[in-house]
Amino acid sequence: MGLNITRALTCKHNAQLTAGRVQSATLSMIVNREEEIKNFKPKDYFIINAKAKGFTLQWRDKNNNSNIFDEDKVNKVLSATKGKEGNVVEVTESYKKQHAPALYDLTELQRDANRIFGYSAKQTLSIMQRLYENYKILTYPRTDSRYISTDIVATLPERLKAVSIGSYRSAASEILKGKINSHKGFVDNSKVSDHHAIIPTEETVKLSLLSNEEKNVYDLVVKRFLAVMLPPFEYLQTTIFADINGESFIAKGNVIKSKGWKMVYDRASDLTEDEDEKESQELPVIKKGDKLNIASVESKKLKTKPPARFNEGTLLSAMEKPQKYINIDKAHAKTLGETGGIGTVATRADIIEKIFNMFYVEKNGKEIIPTSKGKQLIELVPDELKSPLLTAEWEMELDLISKGKRDPRVFIDRMRNYAAELVQDVKGSSDKFKHDNLTGKKCPDCGKYMLEVKGKQGRMLVCQDRACGHRENLARLTNARCPQCHKKLELRGQGEGQIYVCTTCTFREKAASFNKRFDNKEGKNSKKDVANYMKKIKQESEAPMNSALADALAKLNLK
Repeated sequence: MGLNITRALTCKHNAQLTAGRVQSATLSMIVNREEEIKNFKPKDYFIINAKAKGFTLQWRDKNNNSNIFDEDKVNKVLSATKGKEGNVVEVTESYKKQHAPALYDLTELQRDANRIFGYSAKQTLSIMQRLYENYKILTYPRTDSRYISTDIVATLPERLKAVSIGSYRSAASEILKGKINSHKGFVDNSKVSDHHAIIPTEETVKLSLLSNEEKNVYDLVVKRFLAVMLPPFEYLQTTIFADINGESFIAKGNVIKSKGWKMVYDRASDLTEDEDEKESQELPVIKKGDKLNIASVESKKLKTKPPARFNEGTLLSAMEKPQKYINIDKAHAKTLGETGGIGTVATRADIIEKIFNMFYVEKNGKEIIPTSKGKQLIELVPDELKSPLLTAEWEMELDLISKGKRDPRVFIDRMRNYAAELVQDVKGSSDKFKHDNLTGKKCPDCGKYMLEVKGKQGRMLVCQDRACGHRENLARLTNARCPQCHKKLELRGQGEGQIYVCTTCTFREKAASFNKRFDNKEGKNSKKDVANYMKKIKQESEAPMNSALADALAKLNLK
C-alpha cells in the first residue's frame, strides 16, 4: 500500500511525498489535533477557595465538581459564605498504598526519556541499543512487554548484585536482605509476548564508561527495576469536609508513612503526580464538630484549555492506543487494543523520525506542529490510509486467516485490487500540491527556486526538485550558550560568514571569534574528551555483535 501510493503521489505532484498505513494515520492525528486547537473556543469558569488558619478549602457541588461555569452561581456562593464561620462536618482518614509502576517496555521508556530528558524516540532506541549490544548491561530493547516470566526470577539476585553500585546500592541491598517477592505486579507469563520487559543484565556496569545520555537511560531502567521489588508507597490521606452557611468545602492532606519504592527516586521530575498528591497540603489536627475561622472566601477566574499538542512522548502513546484519540466502534477499538495500536515498538521511532525528515511536521519547543506540506499531504491521501481503522480491519482479517476461517488468497487478491484502486484515485484526482515555502534563492546545482524548511535541528534550504536534492543550512540550534542570557545559540550562515545569534536577547558574534574566545578557556580538555569518546564508540561499533552467542556456537561440535 505505502509503496504504491507513495510513488503515485510523488509522480502526480512532482514533489517528494510519502504515504503509508502507519505514517499517514500518525500524521493525520497531529493535523486533526491542530485543527481542534484552532477551532477551540475557550470558556470562562470559576473555582472558589476559602482560607482557614494554616490551610485552604475548596468549594464542591453535590457531584464533587469544583468548576462553576455560571457567574451568578459564583456570586451567590460568595455572598452566602463571606464572613461566615465554617463547621467541620466530617474528617476521614484512610491509609492508602501506591504500588510501583510496571517495568519498562520500549514505548514507556521512550515516553519517560522524552518527558524527563527531552530525548527523541529514535535517540532513546539508539542509546538502548548501545547499552544492550555494546555494554551488555540491559536486556533486549525492542519489546512491548512490561513483565518478566517466571524463569527470570531465579536470576534476580545476580542482577541486583550487578546494579549494587553508587546510589543504587542501598535499595538493592534492602531487597537482597529478605526474600524477593516475585508478585504479579512484575512477574506474569501471560503478559510476556516475544520478549520480556527491559531490565538490567547480570553484567556489572562501570558508570564511568557511559556517556551522560547512556547514564540517564540506564538510570531510568535500574530505578524502575528496583522499584517493582520494593514495598508499596504508603501514606495517610486526611480529608476535611466543612460546611460554610450551607455550602460544601473540602481540604485534603497526605502524611507519608513509608516511602517504599519511592526511596529510589530523588527527583520529583522522574515521577508523574497523581490527583491525590496534587491536592495535598499540610493540615492541622482537626476533628468533627470543630469550628473554623474563615479569613476569606475568594473566587478565581480561569479559562478552559484546548487539547495539548503532541510531543514525542504523547505521540507514542497515541500510536500505541489510537482508539483513545479517534471516534471508533467497540469492536475495532478492542482489536486495536489487542494488537498494540499502529506500528510496533520497533518501528514507531522510525515513523516519527520520517515525518520530521520529510518536513511534514516541525518542533516548537517540545511540541509537534504540522507544516503546510503535512496538512496538504493529508488532504491528498485517500481517507482509508489516514485512519487506524484500516489497521484494525486488516488485523481482524489476519486473525481469522490464522484460525482457518478465511482464505488467505482472497485477502491477498483484495489487497492487490485495493492498491490498484488507490493509485487510480490519485491519478484521476484534480487536487493540486503547492509549495508555499518557496524562497527567492536559486539552487546552485539546477537553478530552480529553493524551499525554506524547518528540521528538528534548525532551518535549511532544500531544492524543490526531488531529483536534485541539494540542501543548505540556514540556521542550526547548537549546544553553545549565550554569554548574556545562557540560552542555546543559533549558528547562521555558511563558511567564514557564520555567526552565532541568540534568539532570546540581542547577542550576535562571528563564529570564528566566538569559538576562539571559548577555545582558549576550555578547548584542550573538551577536545581530548570528545576524541577519547569517539575512539571508544568506534571500537565498540567495530566489535562483533552478540559475541557471547557467537563464542558459545563456536564451541559446539556439530560433526
